Amino acid sequence: MGKARISLVAGLLVASCHSPAHYPHAGGPVDGWGKWGGDDGGLHYSANTQITPANVHDLKVAWTYRTGDLVTHGEKLGLAVEATPILVGDTLFMCSPRARISAVDAATGRQKWMYDAHPDTNGATVVTCRGVSYWEDKRPGASSLACGQRIFAGTIDGKLLALDARTGRPCADFGKSGQVNLHDRLGTIEQPGLYGVSSAPTIYGDLVITGSKIIDFHNTDMPGGVVRAFDARTGAERWAWTGAPPGTAATETGKDYPRSTPNVWGPMSVDVQHKLLFLPTGTPQIDMVMGAKDWDHFGSALIALDIETGALRWSYQFVHKDVWDYDTPSQPLLFDYKAPGGRIVPAVAQATKMGYIFVLDRMTGKPLMPVREMPVPQGGVQADQIAPTQPIPLLPEHPLQKMRLTEDDMWGFTPIDRHACVKKFRTLRNEGLFTPIGAQSTLVYPTSLGGMDWGGLSYDPQRNLLLVNSTSVPGILKLVPHAGSDGYSPLNGTPFRLVHEPFLSPFGAPCVRPPWGRLTAIDMGTGRRKWDVPLGTSRDMAPWPLWFKTGTPNQGGTTVTAGGLVFVGATTDQFIRAFSTETGKEVWRARLPVTAQATPMTYRLGPNGRQYVVISAGGHTSFKNKQGDYVIAYALPE
Repeated sequence: MGKARISLVAGLLVASCHSPAHYPHAGGPVDGWGKWGGDDGGLHYSANTQITPANVHDLKVAWTYRTGDLVTHGEKLGLAVEATPILVGDTLFMCSPRARISAVDAATGRQKWMYDAHPDTNGATVVTCRGVSYWEDKRPGASSLACGQRIFAGTIDGKLLALDARTGRPCADFGKSGQVNLHDRLGTIEQPGLYGVSSAPTIYGDLVITGSKIIDFHNTDMPGGVVRAFDARTGAERWAWTGAPPGTAATETGKDYPRSTPNVWGPMSVDVQHKLLFLPTGTPQIDMVMGAKDWDHFGSALIALDIETGALRWSYQFVHKDVWDYDTPSQPLLFDYKAPGGRIVPAVAQATKMGYIFVLDRMTGKPLMPVREMPVPQGGVQADQIAPTQPIPLLPEHPLQKMRLTEDDMWGFTPIDRHACVKKFRTLRNEGLFTPIGAQSTLVYPTSLGGMDWGGLSYDPQRNLLLVNSTSVPGILKLVPHAGSDGYSPLNGTPFRLVHEPFLSPFGAPCVRPPWGRLTAIDMGTGRRKWDVPLGTSRDMAPWPLWFKTGTPNQGGTTVTAGGLVFVGATTDQFIRAFSTETGKEVWRARLPVTAQATPMTYRLGPNGRQYVVISAGGHTSFKNKQGDYVIAYALPE
């Protein structure tokens, strides 16, 4: 047989191995990703089934896009790449930490346009943008006009932008030249970066709704955490919710909003059918110390508002008198709960920094799984302001497993560094979760980074599974006499400043026994864990050969598909991974140029198209890892 014929036969054999029978591009669901969390209710779920546990190992890079948003030499700035793109038609829309808003061809990664907002980051600690939102004018013929389709984005210095989705040009009829200044009616703001927006705005009908990111641990007198709804066409304010306790005098038109009230920095969710908006609230200022005004009533809670008017429907508080910065961090997840007896109840699941998950009736705010008010430790320098009890959910099962560390939990790579951890452990006040912070160094587990943080939850409605990634790393806190306003946590306006440090061994590893990060599946029929596995390895944290499957601290969330896969980045090692939803087995991972502290998304563009998995990879200042500006798409081979 001649060489040409041999080559032809070999080519046919290769082609047959990669035929549509093996890579089923045709057929199956065609699902997009039109909202930050996948849909209005933040399920982080895709109906796409093309990629499965059987073929996921064949995923390859389909395209790579670079935003160009990098810290230049000499800049003293912390950037965190946490963005998840959204899909509209055949275009992905996304943002970089410093609000470079981009439109990218979803099949090729080719940039269509970019708008650079050039925000003023002065005063900001960590600069980030988690996503953008899309709105379309539904009036007859309006969608095809200039700015009939808009991209809305917030900036770290408190601007709400409206851009033409086709061109990226500012929409001149929105606010002032395409932007609304969110600093209006907030009173004194010392530096622009102290008050801004980090999460994607929420869209409902012709309303665009946004909360705010307010710098933690800074000052007792800070801008109020108002949530505002604006007209998507004009930028006129339609309603505002201030977070001030019931009975507080309403804000007069044109007057400033109440100061230092709880803010909403995480993504919101919408129950379109029942016209409800769900807000995860932060702590009232100043986080670790209760301020002069008792704004605690709506702090560290979940709030349900009438989305058309902003009127309060109900609230449920997860932490009373929160002096640990355990603010509610993530998008509320709206799902149908199958109650005992088969009754279907509209429900909301909320992840918390404590590692707890609360499951509430969406209509009433009442727990659907048991919650008990339990006594908690007392004392500290704010003994008169510590709540005597805290709500503890008995189900779902706690992903972190332990809520009070003991000497047996101390760990090291060698007996020497374990001994150092034990020695330090014995000096710390340690009464478990909710130990008050005082002048003595206090062990906090988990820290204010979680537990669970802004990445939140995902839900597989086919398998009735809730997926959650979490961090199991302790820290050390104490309040010391105030010594000026220098430093990250000055607590200006109080007698104290906050000193915080990681609880690490001499080798730089967490002093607690691994895993330091985990991925958990919870059966929502029983509230029990179905499986629980370490998430991440010590690679990129430790030198070879100390590369172990320890799990790692993680930032970012999961995405689950009908194809039976959970996709996640989030770890401090440079990988994106896929796990079997059924078993928790890791079935694929791909090496990234930098870490991916972002939530992946997935989509198909048509019935004959490939399913793409997209993740932003840029590193994170909090983890002190390598920086990047990548958006990477994976797909099965053509």
